[in-house]
Amino acid sequence: MKGNIADLMQQAQKMQADLQKKQEELANTEVRGEAGAGLVSVIMTGRHDIKRVSIDDAVFSEDKEVLEDLLAAAVNDAVRKVEANNRDAMSGLASGLNLPGGFKLPF
Repeated sequence: MKGNIADLMQQAQKMQADLQKKQEELANTEVRGEAGAGLVSVIMTGRHDIKRVSIDDAVFSEDKEVLEDLLAAAVNDAVRKVEANNRDAMSGLASGLNLPGGFKLPF
C-alpha cells in the first residue's frame, strides 16, 4: 500500500512540474491576430500582452472609428487564438491521466 501511495505522489509531482513547464511555454508563445484582411494586426503573448501593433497606411485614410473597430477586432482575434492554443495544449497534457468526463485542468 505504501508503494502505491509513493508512486501516486511521484506521478502527481511530475504532473505538477510538467504543468508548470507547459504554462511557462504557453506564456511565452506569440500569436498574430488580424482584422481587415491583414490591414491591422497585433502580436500577443500567451499572457495576453500585446507586443506589437501593425497598421497598414491605407487605414489612415479611413475614419477614426474604422481604425478603432479594426484594432478591437484584431485584438479580439488574438485573444481567441491565445485561448484556443492554451486549451489545446492543456488538453494534450491531461489526455493520459484518465480523468472522468467533464473534469478540467488546471483546477
